[in-house]
Formats: sequence, structure tokens, C-alpha cells
Amino acid sequence: MPELAETYACVPSTERGRGILISGDPKSNKVLYTNGRSVIILDLNNPLNVSVYGEHAYPATVARFSPNGEWVASADVSGTVRIWGAYNDHVLKKEFKVLSGRIDDLQWSPDGMRIVACGDSKGKSLVRAFMWDSGTNVGEFDGHSRRVLSCAFKPTRPFRIVTCGEDFLVNFYEGPPFKFKQSQREHANFVNCVRYSPDGSKFISVSSDKKGIIFDGKTAEKIGELSSEDPHKGSIYAASWSPDDKQVLTVSADKTAKVWDISEDGSGKLKKTLTCSGSGGVDDMLVGCLWQNDHLVTVSLGGTISIFSASNLEKSPLQLSGHMKNITSLAVLKSDPKCILSSSYDGLIVKWVQGLGYSGKLQRKENSQIKCFAAAEEEIVTSGFDNKIWRISLHGDQCGDGDSVDIGSQPKDLSLALLSPELALVTTDSGVVMLRGTKVVSTINLGFAVTALVVAPDGSEAIVGGQDGKLHVFCIVGDTLKEEAVLEKHRGAITVIRYSPDFSMFASGDANREAIVWDRVSREVKLKNMLYHTARINCLAWSPNNSMVATGSLDTCVIIYEVDKPASSRMTIKGAHLGGVYALAFTDEHSVVSSGEDACVRVWKLTLQ
Repeated sequence: MPELAETYACVPSTERGRGILISGDPKSNKVLYTNGRSVIILDLNNPLNVSVYGEHAYPATVARFSPNGEWVASADVSGTVRIWGAYNDHVLKKEFKVLSGRIDDLQWSPDGMRIVACGDSKGKSLVRAFMWDSGTNVGEFDGHSRRVLSCAFKPTRPFRIVTCGEDFLVNFYEGPPFKFKQSQREHANFVNCVRYSPDGSKFISVSSDKKGIIFDGKTAEKIGELSSEDPHKGSIYAASWSPDDKQVLTVSADKTAKVWDISEDGSGKLKKTLTCSGSGGVDDMLVGCLWQNDHLVTVSLGGTISIFSASNLEKSPLQLSGHMKNITSLAVLKSDPKCILSSSYDGLIVKWVQGLGYSGKLQRKENSQIKCFAAAEEEIVTSGFDNKIWRISLHGDQCGDGDSVDIGSQPKDLSLALLSPELALVTTDSGVVMLRGTKVVSTINLGFAVTALVVAPDGSEAIVGGQDGKLHVFCIVGDTLKEEAVLEKHRGAITVIRYSPDFSMFASGDANREAIVWDRVSREVKLKNMLYHTARINCLAWSPNNSMVATGSLDTCVIIYEVDKPASSRMTIKGAHLGGVYALAFTDEHSVVSSGEDACVRVWKLTLQ
């Protein structure tokens, strides 16, 4: 049976002009963040050790470990909070509808009995505190007139709750049951984050007015603020206390993180400014942070996670990154099969190394969106939504200069002749465009709606699939296509066609959930009844020794068939990717790589029966 060997996690979803609130497990080095409907549990000591919770019906916004580390409370844009087990199968314990709109932050009480959540709501209640087991309210939270961005529970008795939001207020509540005590109007812009120190003696609020203010934890009186010498030059989005209450980490839109020494009287003096290497663009703005034991974690708008060492701030950070959006294609480089390239439609290409994980982003000069993607030895070929095909040379981790050609209409699918990658075929709505290098040598109208294609490794033939479910086999003569055969077996539009590595067979998949393996020479069906998906097939891949075909579908499953055995002896990976599997590749006979709508890449180890 296939076993999950590695997961290369997606990065946190971010939004410009908003902070994100990531959190950690008090007893280990695991952190929680959200992307789409997934909640990701990532181990900072071993980033390939990733667990994903995907049971939310709407995009998740925030997640927190309970004080004992056994449970996780996560919330989504519909105002629902789910409480589930942090280990094994993530069993759902409770689900409550807490607010009528998006939840932006939530916090457990230190005894693990209550949860406070805040956010946006259509009614008057923007904050709610409730018992985690029964959902009963514990207090009334008046005093805010606009979206509440952050909330915090005092970690020691007597319990207090502080909240802050878009009405520039920091509000203080006593309880339980909680009642409004007072408001502080110290900020002149959105207050993005409020956090108690671990001993409960102080709390800090940070705001888009570039200020951080420190209050007394029991009375909520202002006692100090972060020094105005070398302050942040942009909105401060998040703050996190050190475990010993003496320091605070802040991150800002000015692309820096700062560590502050907090004195007894509540004033903050700058200790060190941390900068992350990046392209210097908008994506390097820092929007989230966490002080987790000896790790200082920052998150940029582009999703890059930087991990600094608290005991040695001079040390350069470990950087982790990945995709934020649906990964639409994967390529494995023949020269180095452990090296995997993945691309998502927002134009990001990431390089992964099997066994190590994230190895870098490929920076292209022209950062356009990517619809189709193919890689040969020293070159990648991409098409976007602007009718252009780009050819970009690869030098190790860097992209060289790219050349583009406009083919006059929207490219739907592209295929390279791997042994002579000069030749590329691109499908459009009604036909095929043939390219040699970046020159269009012919545009051929085929007279039917084209949905998929593949070109032979040596460039001698091509197979084109249509909306009508027929496969048209063409011989490539000079710069034209000559039709040789039409194969009819599929009952739905063809979605994908791939030749086997030794060029003796090809496999095709359709929108009616069926795959077929054909003999290339006799054009007879070699393996049929591959009808085990419950939705359209998005992708397929051959193993390097030509013995297996893997198919990936919208139904979230990957199925691996052995060509010389009946289809019923298949291996199935259920729930491989939340939202559907969109790309597959083999790195060797026993490893298949998959990616999908959840923006994660996974490596599966196959053990044959």
C-alpha cells in the first residue's frame, strides 16, 4: 500500500494590509497556521513533519492549541469554531457557530475551560466568550463598533480579557462572567494585535499607527510604550512575547522584525532589528510573528516563513516557503530525479529536493501568471493568460533570460518533444500551433474542439484529444500534421494524454472519470476498466520503468495501476489533496509525487504486493 513519506506544506494565506495570527504549542515546537480550508500543523524542528486538518467547510482564519496541547480550536470565515484532537485522526470534539461573520482571532483561557473569539459580525456582538464543552456564553462584550481584530486572555487569575480592533480602541473586560470595564484610546489607527505577557503582569497592543503600547495586566492603565528611537516605519501587524516576559517581537509592513527589551516600568528599548533576505518587493512585508521557545518565527506577505534563533540573533534565519495557491503542474528533471519543480497559477515556480524539502523559488524576469508549464533539461516553457508562450533557460536555481512568442489565442495545453525540446505543440480552442524554438512554424485548424495533447519524445508523432472523447493520432511531417488514426473508447472529453517513457504505450484520461492504456504500435487497448475515480481525471503519470500508471482526480484520490495486472488490483490513496489532485509525477520506481488544490506537495512510497 502507498505510504505518505513527505509533505511539503503550503504557506499561510495572507492578505495585503492585514496581519495574520499564527500560534504555537506550548510544549513542543509545533506551529499552527491556515491556508484555504486547511489548518497546517508544522514542526519547526522537522519541516517535513506536517499534519493537515481539512474539515472546515469554509476558509479557515485562525487556529490555537489548548493550554495542555491536546486540543486545537480553529475558526473560519463563516463564524464557526471547531475543536478537535491535535494528534492521530484529529477527532472532532465540538463545533459551535460563534459569530455571524468572519472570526479573526481566538484564545483559550489558561485553565482550558473557556474560549474567547472575535471578528466581524452582522449583529452587535463582535466578541464572544463561551465554555468549550457546552458553548454557553460567559459574559457580555459591549464597547466595540467595528471589526475586532485581536483578543487575549490573561494567563493568570483573576481572569481578564482584552480586545482591540478597527475602531482604534483597546477594550478591557473583567470576569467571568465578563463585563466591560474600560476603553483605552491611545492609538490613532487600526489596532492589529493585543497580547498578554506569559506571567499576566502586562499586555501590549500594536497598531497601524506604528506604535506599540504597554499596559498593566490587572488595571489596563498605560505604563509605557516602545521607544521612538529607530521605530517601525510602517504598520505593526503582530507582536509576540518571549517566554520570560522580558522581551517582545514585533513585525511590520516596513519589512523588518524588531526585538525589544521591556523594562519593569513598561518602556520598550530596541535590542535588535531583524531583516530577511528577499526581493525587496511588496511580498517581503512582514505580517505575522511568533516567539516559540528558542525560535523567532516571522511570516511575510508572500508566505515565506523565516525562523531566527532567539539565543543567537546574529545567525542568519532558516527560510521555508512554498505555494499559497492551487498547484497546477509538477515536473521532475531527468538529470536529477530527486529535484521536483512545481508551479501554481499565480506565477510561482518552487524547487523541492526529495528528502530535504524546500530548496528555493525560481525567479523569472517576467512574473506573469502560469496556465501550462513544461520542463526539459535546461529549460522551462510556460504559458499564461496573455496568449504568450515563454521559453526560459535554467541555470541551477536561477532562470536566465526568457524569450516569448505570441500565438494569437489562448493556449490550453502544451507539450514538448523531450528528446528535441526545440519542438513544442500548443493547443488552442480549435487547433494546434507548432513551435520550433520561439518561432511559430504552423497554425493548424483541426476542425474539432481540442482539449488535450501530447507530442512524442522524438517529435515524430502527436496525439490530440477532443471534447468529443476521440483520440486523433497524427504523424508529424515537416511542419504539418498528418492524421493517421482516430481512436474511440472514451465517453467524455479527453483531459490528459501521456506517452510511456519507452514510447511503447500511451495512457489517456477523460472527464467521465475513466483512464485507458493503449499499445502505441497496434493502437489496441492494453488495460481497460480503469473506472475507479468518482470524478474527472485531472492528471496522469508513468513510472520510469513503464510498469505503472498513476491517475489523479477531482475526487481527491490518486490511483496507481500496474499495466500487466487487471485494473481491479489497483492501489488507492484516498484524500491525497483537499479539493482535488491536479498534478502527478514519479521520481523513481517506488515514489510518486502529487499536488493539488490545497497547495501542498506530497511524496508517497509504493510497496508492491
